[in-house]
Amino acid sequence: MKVLIVDEMHECILPLLEKQGHEVNYVPTITKDEVLEIIEEYEGIVVRSKLSFDKHFFQQAKKLKFIARAGAGLDQIDLEEVERRKIQLFNAPEGNRDAVGEHTLAMLLLLLNNLKKGSIQIKKGIWDREGNRGYELSARTVGIIGYGNMGRAFAQRVKPMGCEVLAYDKYKTNYSDEFAREASLEELFEKCDVVSLHIPLTEETNHWINSAFFKQFHHPFWLLNTARGKVCMLDSVLKMLEEGQILGAGLDVLENEKFDQLNPSERAKIDKLSSYDNVLLSPHVGGWTFESYEKISKVLAEKINDVF
Repeated sequence: MKVLIVDEMHECILPLLEKQGHEVNYVPTITKDEVLEIIEEYEGIVVRSKLSFDKHFFQQAKKLKFIARAGAGLDQIDLEEVERRKIQLFNAPEGNRDAVGEHTLAMLLLLLNNLKKGSIQIKKGIWDREGNRGYELSARTVGIIGYGNMGRAFAQRVKPMGCEVLAYDKYKTNYSDEFAREASLEELFEKCDVVSLHIPLTEETNHWINSAFFKQFHHPFWLLNTARGKVCMLDSVLKMLEEGQILGAGLDVLENEKFDQLNPSERAKIDKLSSYDNVLLSPHVGGWTFESYEKISKVLAEKINDVF
């Protein structure tokens, strides 16, 4: 098959595909417009986040048989159009789930132990032991919303710390395992000290996590989001931080991650978040490690070769 790779990928993917006889064109610097000019020649495309796969794209991609997404999220792809055209769709959550699980746990431990605030204070010459007294994770109840690859990877790492782990997933049943116990949203609202989001961005989940959602928790909690920025409203996070319902937040994703395109309101929200000692921000790197970079490519190549 003739395959177009339009984003930077680990070098291992080329020989893995070519070994199976695929003709691969690796052009990571290609622009969106340039892709549209040549996509009609290709039967497969490998992409990270450069393109939105809408009806206009599919009108140009007349020969397309598969889309391989280097990552987990599929929110930039018109899934109805993919199904209608019988195009194979591959993603690689197996490639970066370990990275996401570790990153989420790291954020949680930093928050519980005030490591951001304490480090900043010491660098300013402030030695405040009592003001930086932490909390032990083993005494907490952790709630995971979305129990797929990422949610389970986090549970696998947090459970050995000795805490109770509850998981809610609307689209699964009987998914309790050695790392988490299946629970309703109502039980999470009642018991959780920590809430970690691991849900995809869909029409249903867009801004689902808002003030009304947060207020259903029976007591204050720490919030973690390593999923998608738009599932959780920053306005609501700020409001709950101010009211004390959120004890601290670790956010690897934001509603708008294109910092050169932020409007004044969006800029103000990020500036406000940055002013909090109990807020950690990272630039959507939860699943982006040196190891996951290679594993994602291997997973995609294996899935493509298994089918084609």
